[in-house]
Amino acid sequence: MTSTAAHTSDGAQRASATSAVIRAEARLFTRELASLFWIVLFPVTLLLVLGLIPGFRDADPALGGRRVIDLYGPVVILVSMIMAGLMAMPAVVWAYRDAGILRRLRTTPVKPESLIGAQVLLHAAAVLASTLLVLIVGQLVLDTSLPQSWIGYAVAYVLVLVASFSLGSVVTALAPNARVGTTLGTIAFFASMFTAGVYYPVDGMSGTLRDTVELTPLGAATQAMNAAMVGDFPDPRHLLVVGAWALVLSLLSARFFRWE
Repeated sequence: MTSTAAHTSDGAQRASATSAVIRAEARLFTRELASLFWIVLFPVTLLLVLGLIPGFRDADPALGGRRVIDLYGPVVILVSMIMAGLMAMPAVVWAYRDAGILRRLRTTPVKPESLIGAQVLLHAAAVLASTLLVLIVGQLVLDTSLPQSWIGYAVAYVLVLVASFSLGSVVTALAPNARVGTTLGTIAFFASMFTAGVYYPVDGMSGTLRDTVELTPLGAATQAMNAAMVGDFPDPRHLLVVGAWALVLSLLSARFFRWE
């Protein structure tokens, strides 16, 4: 009885501490205006700028009657995920780790896992806000369509969100300090931007290059989300690629993550 009561009390104390961490991190996160711009506002701004390019709003027979700007809808959403997972969140974790905060938290009811979880939750919320902004503004201003297969879109979206944050977690785990981590993150950032189709749409690629890109998490995600946009359920192969990457990257980040 006493043991049960003590366990309940510890659980309540831990839940209260976790809630306090989330509130504190949320206040700090709202002050990071640069991160909020790159995660929330930059993707929709990029979409609007691309919409000004002559020809991007014209139907292209080579794309099955779709417009180039239609292909960039899912791409700019992936940009938001890349910004959050590879650039914004790792920098916060490195700062906490280098300052010894994660190490000190391990001796308190507020476990460091709670702080990491709060960061994932806040950055994921920012990505979701960016997604809604891109879908709504794109539809109103550029006449891009909303996803016609919401279930397929949601499945692909969740899988690539996990994969993006897991990739950032792997970079965070492997980097001994923020300086090295920034270098690794930048390399992964530009590689992810390419495979997501930022520089050139994946649908416009051909041959070996396209086949290779579709084996990456962002490349497969682009194709899965594009399929959902036109009403098709994503190709199971693309979902399997994204899911496999999400699982492997999650396991690697958990295995190699260092608290100090």
